[in-house]
Amino acid sequence: MDSTTDVVRADGLWMLVAFVGTFVLTRLVVRMIRAGRGPFRNVSVGGLHVHHLVPGIFLMFLGGAGYVAFAPSGLAGHLLAVAFGVGAALTFDEFALWLHLKDVYWQDEGRASVDTVVLAAGVLALLVLGSKPFGDPLEDVPPWVVLAVYLVEIALVVLAAVKGRYRLALFGILAPPLAWWAAARLARPGSRWARRRYPPGSRKQLRSARRFRADSAARWRAVLDWIGGSPGDGR
Repeated sequence: MDSTTDVVRADGLWMLVAFVGTFVLTRLVVRMIRAGRGPFRNVSVGGLHVHHLVPGIFLMFLGGAGYVAFAPSGLAGHLLAVAFGVGAALTFDEFALWLHLKDVYWQDEGRASVDTVVLAAGVLALLVLGSKPFGDPLEDVPPWVVLAVYLVEIALVVLAAVKGRYRLALFGILAPPLAWWAAARLARPGSRWARRRYPPGSRKQLRSARRFRADSAARWRAVLDWIGGSPGDGR
């Protein structure tokens, strides 16, 4: 492994730690605000509530632009990576807000923020560990073969998403076998694939319903609630 790879991976580790740490701290603070405990309060300017994704966007921009523009190493690179990680955590923690264009932080839709943060942290961890999109480059292979392999892998990632296997599709970008597995398996009930190809009462529709039971979804929601807090009324 060359020195450039070592530097990038070290900066990636700093970014991952900053991302996870900021998310945990942010959730702790907002849960204290919600409970009315501690010195923390929502930030308002002229009566306008300032969501924490606002400073997050600026930190992402400064960290990302600075890293690309100056390609620093050592402490400077670590600091820019941390800035990007902190900004990304603040921004993705309110993913549901910029998805729905309204404050749904403590509503059912707000679980999408925690789900997205968990997935993003997983992707960052894979990158730090050295995973590469579409696997290792194919050397001494005709370009048309490389292109064909990439197109097939992209198609399988899309198919996994169409089947409602979003987490495996996302991780499959970095670890293709996960996308292959998801593309070959049953679709989730309610997914585009299931609606078009699993007629009501069909064998596959019944298998899908058994495979993805409501209690399985409830267990995942319980995990998200343990991480980010239970939905409720407002903030």
